[in-house]
Amino acid sequence: MKHNREQIVVKTSIISILANLTLVAFKATVGFLSNSIAIITDAVNNLSDALSSIITIIGTKLAGKAPDKKHPYGHGRIEYITSLTVSVIVLYAGATAFLESVKKIILPEEVEYSVATLIVLSAAIIVKFILGLYVKQKGRLIKSDSLVASGTDAFNDAILSISVLASATIYLLFNINLEAYVGALLSIFIVKTGVELIKDSIDNVLGTRVESKLSKSIKKEILKEKEVKGAFDLVLNDYGPDKYLGSVHIEVADTLTVADIDKISRRITKHISEKYGVILHTIGVYSINTKDKKIIETKKRVEKIVFSHPGILQMHGFYLDVEDKTLSFDIIIDFKADDREKIYRDIYDEVKTEFKEYKIMITLDVDMSD
Repeated sequence: MKHNREQIVVKTSIISILANLTLVAFKATVGFLSNSIAIITDAVNNLSDALSSIITIIGTKLAGKAPDKKHPYGHGRIEYITSLTVSVIVLYAGATAFLESVKKIILPEEVEYSVATLIVLSAAIIVKFILGLYVKQKGRLIKSDSLVASGTDAFNDAILSISVLASATIYLLFNINLEAYVGALLSIFIVKTGVELIKDSIDNVLGTRVESKLSKSIKKEILKEKEVKGAFDLVLNDYGPDKYLGSVHIEVADTLTVADIDKISRRITKHISEKYGVILHTIGVYSINTKDKKIIETKKRVEKIVFSHPGILQMHGFYLDVEDKTLSFDIIIDFKADDREKIYRDIYDEVKTEFKEYKIMITLDVDMSD
């Protein structure tokens, strides 16, 4: 599967390179003959697209390297660096186009459009729209941010070419030269796209919250195990496209043996790996008190205190050790809450006041997944 994914990226990128280099040759020729800064800028933009595709191929090849001692999780995150590089190129192309357009606004020059110019630009628009659709579709299919970024850039190029075509048509019909102004407006659009792509790439490098649909689906599958009463604290670390390693806590009755829990954990790990390609390397256990009605009643009293406070998303992992006189549980407070630490302290103080005879242990969990 990994090898097939790499082949798709390389094949798509090569097609993109050939298409862009062809467009560069035609646009550069027409641009210099007509003295059109807009068309020349468009050609340079296509050249940057070809460079982006070359970078994508290199990044994909490096990302496909096998794990080694220094990088035991593989090299998949190189793709995110590649995506960031492509995004910077998009930003640079937009900024360069803007500066050149401003120069032409300040010091306008005569242009010489012809019917041939319109034909070349029309053909370029069709090619870039088809190329953008193809590259973006392939990128989404195999979840390649680099290809998605390249496909987005191709669509932007098509829009840029449409504007150049429009300004050329207006010039031929009305002898009004708008190409520098059109180029400036569209370069701003390209810069905006570049900034957005950079933001997405940086998010991937930093690590983002796991997709809600995936986390909920995994927890739902875990809860299909009849002995499991709850699934919490799902943490997935992203080591490249579709490569997740993570951990989860499950709640089970305190009557189960270690052997029982081991069997459950192995079944969960195997099933989640086969269905989602996610490796749960650690499955922690929360033991549920089931033998003492008084303890169950105590849990309800604690829940009442906890959920009386704003911003509480979840309480789990409750356990009361009668012999050790320890009462412990975890809480999750919404990131949007004004003062998470204060809410935590207030809950701790109230629980401590209510249950003076116990040592209180409350863990403030992080809201890692839905």
